[in-house]
Amino acid sequence: KILLGGDHLGPNPWKHLPADEAMAKAEAMITAYAKAGFTKLHLDTSMGCAGEPTALPDATTAARAARLAAVAEDAVGGRGGVLPVYIIGTEVPIPGGALEELDTLEVTAPEAAIETVRVHRAAFEEAGAAGAFSRVVGAVVQPGVEFGNENVIAYDRARAEKLSTTLGQLHGMVFEAHSTDYQTPDALRELVADGFAILKVGPGLTFALREALYGLDQIAAFLFPAARERTLAEVTEAVMREEPANWAKYYHGSAEEQRLQRHFSYSDRIRYYWPHPKAAAAVDELMSLLDGVAIPETLISQFLAGSYARVRNGEVAPQAKPLALAAVDAVLQDYFAACRV
Repeated sequence: KILLGGDHLGPNPWKHLPADEAMAKAEAMITAYAKAGFTKLHLDTSMGCAGEPTALPDATTAARAARLAAVAEDAVGGRGGVLPVYIIGTEVPIPGGALEELDTLEVTAPEAAIETVRVHRAAFEEAGAAGAFSRVVGAVVQPGVEFGNENVIAYDRARAEKLSTTLGQLHGMVFEAHSTDYQTPDALRELVADGFAILKVGPGLTFALREALYGLDQIAAFLFPAARERTLAEVTEAVMREEPANWAKYYHGSAEEQRLQRHFSYSDRIRYYWPHPKAAAAVDELMSLLDGVAIPETLISQFLAGSYARVRNGEVAPQAKPLALAAVDAVLQDYFAACRV
């Protein structure tokens, strides 16, 4: 019941290069995804490359998306694998959340959503990829949800009502909503019911994992105060300060404000540091220290309150790894419940 999907497949990682160079790299990337068996491919060519405006005309975005779809089709053709389905769009939020605090968002205009599909259909046909367009299952739109470092814009279904009604004209398609992280369970259910049937979540899951690891970090510090030279939080702070590339352009303000954001931002840029050798070693040390330890319920209540009830009723074992996984599962359950509407 799991599909592998490629997200934001396009020139975004190389947008500092001229368009031809960036698109050549994007073609190599999507070829690799298609050959590896990824069957849900999000074509994201909405960003300008070197010397181009930040936002591109719909026709340019669609032509580049069709070019990538044609490459993916060639990569899969004749291999006997599952043909991919595609997600298109011209109003695609940037990966990882907004760069600044937001008060409100413009919902995609209904006519813009219809035009997006029209120009993509034409571009796919011109690129000889009409078969690929028949497998376009969704279009990315903005239903009015987003998150920044410190705030979340909640879904307001009344503002998105006109956009939702356009699905009646887009036969066989649903809308894909990005940046649905941190929406309430009720909001997620409303999004699905209103036609935003593909809900994207990423930082919301890694944020939950970081919360659990930091809770376990504090538990270990209390139970074994002399066992480690540095806590996990101290290690990650040092690593992020030594190598700021993954957070520096996202976090602003005073030194103290940036320190807060490094660890507790909704954008959760810390997620890029967990594979770092020093951070990974610190996590391994923490989990080894707590391996086999039955963590007292009172400490779970204090430092991992979100899992306390499930520990009490026997759903989650009072041990480090089950508690870390349970934190992520709790977020996923809200999405699973929403998609059963």
